Amino acid sequence: MNKNELIAEYSSKNSVGKSDATKAVDSLIEIITDTLKSGGDVKIAGFGTFKVADTKAKTGRNPRTGESIQIAASKKPKFLAGKQLKELIKSTV
Repeated sequence: MNKNELIAEYSSKNSVGKSDATKAVDSLIEIITDTLKSGGDVKIAGFGTFKVADTKAKTGRNPRTGESIQIAASKKPKFLAGKQLKELIKSTV
């Protein structure tokens, strides 16, 4: 599902127009993004947690040349699925 499909699904499930659904989805994404940028976590009970993980600097290899390269430390967004979401997914398999 892409963003437009999510907006269409939200619109039909909640009987709102597509423009209102777009505002709702965009604002949810903005809130999560802003919270992660400021160093916080977003915990949604029964669904999961969005957080930022720090990665350490490391040495890698260029696959074409085999040359060693230095990979800088960075921050990456992470999603950890909650227990309830995991159980729902498991039961559909």
